[in-house]
Amino acid sequence: MYFFISQLSISDIILPTDIVPNLLHILLNNGGTITFIGCITQFYFFDATEVFESVLLSVMSYDRYVAICNPLRYTSIMTNGYCVKLAAMCLLLGNLVSLTASITLSQLHFCGPNIIDHVFCDIVPLFELACSGTFIVHLEIYFIGAPIIITATTIIIVSYTYIVLEVLRIQSSTGRQKAFSTCSSHLIVVSIFYWTILVVYVLPKSGQTGVVNAFLSLLYTVFTPLINPIIYSLRNNEIKAAYPRALRYPTADLCCGSRSLQTDLRSQTI
Repeated sequence: MYFFISQLSISDIILPTDIVPNLLHILLNNGGTITFIGCITQFYFFDATEVFESVLLSVMSYDRYVAICNPLRYTSIMTNGYCVKLAAMCLLLGNLVSLTASITLSQLHFCGPNIIDHVFCDIVPLFELACSGTFIVHLEIYFIGAPIIITATTIIIVSYTYIVLEVLRIQSSTGRQKAFSTCSSHLIVVSIFYWTILVVYVLPKSGQTGVVNAFLSLLYTVFTPLINPIIYSLRNNEIKAAYPRALRYPTADLCCGSRSLQTDLRSQTI
């Protein structure tokens, strides 16, 4: 679980790093310019990060499914090598989809003022500026990206369906609460991520101004990466227990055996 959380944190660092610096430049200067290559590059990292995170969240839901539904086999299934392979698969899919979309966008012809009514180079504003037909482009992008997103969403839904059914079989309320607490943080992150994506890309945009679209885009480019670490920190007892220990003792004192450290963390009270 902590390995996948670390991969999620890398994604939450890359996305704001790609968007926020140019966004601040635009806000401070009441507008700004970006080269065509810079725009495509910004879109590439943005799209790769979004697809990577969506697939990674599905992998994390599978990890929670194994932990709750097959706890005795968890260490034999979710080995270090298997986790690395899953993370590499997420990274490969994200870059594949983004590379395809970026190359396709670069083949479009743009004319007119070339003014993007947005805070960064997203696919929808670029389509609106294109003078050439975009039907083939839409078909190519969605033919590759849509199956990946649908598969990732299906894995999340199926995993949590089995998790809920398994938890409901637990007799004690304390046991059910402990089981739900192991995946509550991930479920909150998934809900926020897919809700913002749904609002921006799926719901009808009739009557929405450029300001509204820009604000909605900030939800998943700035707000979501900001709130993810807070959710995992506040809802994880081991992370909460590590804070006072890290502040109370020197770093050298924390270099102890993993088993004794886990024992100390479990016995720590806040």
